[in-house]
Amino acid sequence: MRKIFQQFFNSASSGGIILFLCVIISLLIANSPWGASFEKLLNLPLGFESPAIHLKYSVALWINDGLMAIFFLLVGLEIKREVVNGGLSTPRQAALSILSAFGGALIPAGIYLLTNAGTETASGWGIPMATDIAFALAILAMLGKRVPSSLKVFLAALAIVDDLIAILVIAIFYSAELQISYLGYAGAILLLLILFNRMGIRSLVFYLIPGLFIWYFIHHSGIHATVAGVLTAMTIPLGDKNKETSPLLKLEHALITPVNFLIVPLFALANTNIRFESTMLDGLLSPLGLGILAGLCIGKPVGILLMSKLATKLNIAQLPAHANWKHIIGIGSLAGVGFTMAIFIALLSFNDQSLIAEAKFSILIASLLSGIIGYTILNNAKTKKT
Repeated sequence: MRKIFQQFFNSASSGGIILFLCVIISLLIANSPWGASFEKLLNLPLGFESPAIHLKYSVALWINDGLMAIFFLLVGLEIKREVVNGGLSTPRQAALSILSAFGGALIPAGIYLLTNAGTETASGWGIPMATDIAFALAILAMLGKRVPSSLKVFLAALAIVDDLIAILVIAIFYSAELQISYLGYAGAILLLLILFNRMGIRSLVFYLIPGLFIWYFIHHSGIHATVAGVLTAMTIPLGDKNKETSPLLKLEHALITPVNFLIVPLFALANTNIRFESTMLDGLLSPLGLGILAGLCIGKPVGILLMSKLATKLNIAQLPAHANWKHIIGIGSLAGVGFTMAIFIALLSFNDQSLIAEAKFSILIASLLSGIIGYTILNNAKTKKT
């Protein structure tokens, strides 16, 4: 289990560097003569359709709804592993990460709603709730031994709970009108996978192939298709702690590298192609821009700090080993690096392309500021001695 976490952390932090490069490449392309051609490529339809089956979508949609379902499958596996046999398996172990994650999600959403109440952008309240685990861990890894290793576990667990909150928000608040029949088909297959789990079936084929059908039916049900990845992950048996024999650990081990080095960077490449315009700077001072900036840069660290204080005050949790409150503030700022999930929710929040571009630009600026602030605070924090 420890090796799986180490691989996850190392891959996620290294993947964060690739992710950063893809953001730069995407921005350069969007602001070059190739920008229009790149946009056409993203809108190119791929797939097939018939009277019974519709599977013809744009390249961008295949990335955002198809490949990102695999990303969410990995997230689901990580959540289940932590809940069943990891840092979230007992109330005291889980308390600090869970409460901190909820504080770091609810306060940013509240700040956004306050600044956007009564406007056309109020629906984007979920944007500043998210943490980008790859970027956040990459920045933390840059600090090396200057921060306690326990903070890596805390940040990873916090980000995983944060992802779970984001998944629930997407499923409940960012879904279209429900198609009950398709939802019923998906539910029936999900029950079948639960039955497979109960029967002790360990072959991943019995879970992943039906999972594709769950994705198809959920995609047509009105609920965002990426939720299918999480639902499928929850049915896969964990078994023992040996990654060679545990179906869950085996699949997680197989997905970590392609997700962090291919899928998430592709998402960044496809969704940060922002063409810079002079009006974008003014957009940072709009309710949308201010809500995202204040939510990620201020709401995240404040929410995480307050809930951590509450958890320790009630004696239901304790700070990570060798950490102090300055470390918690620094981790809270790193959690303000929203990027992937924040952009994902922005795409679901608005139909107006100008609002999406404004939201993406605000997310980029807020994530950059949060990363710099978090790195600076953690770099200057003194580690407790035993």
